[in-house]
Amino acid sequence: MSRRNKLAKFAELLTFPNVYENFDTQRPELAGQHGAIVDLKGRWNEDHFQNEQPITLELACGRGEYSLGLGRMYPERNFIGVDIKGARIWKGAKIALAESLDNVAFLRTRIEILDAFFAEAEVDEIWITFPDPFLGNKKINRRLTSPNFLDIYKRVLSPKGLIHLKTDEIQLHDYTMEVLRERDDIEILYADDDIYGKELYLPELGLKTYYENLNISDSDTIKYIQFRFRPDSGKAAD
Repeated sequence: MSRRNKLAKFAELLTFPNVYENFDTQRPELAGQHGAIVDLKGRWNEDHFQNEQPITLELACGRGEYSLGLGRMYPERNFIGVDIKGARIWKGAKIALAESLDNVAFLRTRIEILDAFFAEAEVDEIWITFPDPFLGNKKINRRLTSPNFLDIYKRVLSPKGLIHLKTDEIQLHDYTMEVLRERDDIEILYADDDIYGKELYLPELGLKTYYENLNISDSDTIKYIQFRFRPDSGKAAD
């Protein structure tokens, strides 16, 4: 993609009413439509969606295929795709506007500061679909299922809130299972190392991202893990 094309998309993002952006991890404030500063922490339903429906996050959403698919599938829920890549978010946000998917929004920021924008127990569900596995040993802490990220999710999830991981990367799958089993505060509800080899556990698993359609051959198996924090485990430390 040319730099001019990217800049045009970034400029158009500023006009979208369904996109919020933050670029400074040291100053976690959100810019909404036309750059207006907004404070949505604890107020996503009230101020953006204007309803009381449950909120689901899609982390590292890319073009937002899961957010869009879930928004179509479950109009009675709210969905927010989160990613730092503006050109990718532009695609999903534009589709949501074109289809009048008022229950789908996008947050352009780093997931490391997710809890700066969501209050305790404000989120009901998290999907992590085909994230970068960060296979190098020096990058383990950047994996979205590493302990530091799990602690962030714990702070924003409601009691019994679900987390879903869908990946084709066996190392990420195995790493995640190991991390989850080492924690006393987490309950693994379902795990499958070949979701398409049988009837789907959830209809949502039939949704496919741009990455999955583009890069995964029929011989690859897709892995899925569903887990949650135990309701009596308390909140993660700040």
